[in-house]
Amino acid sequence: MKTQFKPLTKAEEEIMQVLWRLDKAFVKDIVDDMPEPKPHYNTVSTIIKILGDKGFVAYESFGKSNRYYALVKKDDYTRRSMKQFVKGYFEGSYTNMLSFFAKEKNISIEELESILKEMKSNK
Repeated sequence: MKTQFKPLTKAEEEIMQVLWRLDKAFVKDIVDDMPEPKPHYNTVSTIIKILGDKGFVAYESFGKSNRYYALVKKDDYTRRSMKQFVKGYFEGSYTNMLSFFAKEKNISIEELESILKEMKSNK
């Protein structure tokens, strides 16, 4: 099922990163796994609800508590985010993106070839 791509805010993405790492979690587990300074429980709960509304998260009920899990795989979100990033900053061209990083980070031709070979072998 294809859903329309809805970019996440920084706060939403931080919570998704924790949820992808934990697989399934209660709000308390998510808060406990976040770096200091930890967000307030109610803040995380509100963001989880927004993520549910956006179609990123679902839950299982255990009495009065809900255990949340991701509906969108991390790889799928990363792929779509990178497409948006390349479209927005590099006119949709991965070649332009690679050229930019090659210039900025002084990456050699050999290193670029190695990266491209690795990308091809991972398909």
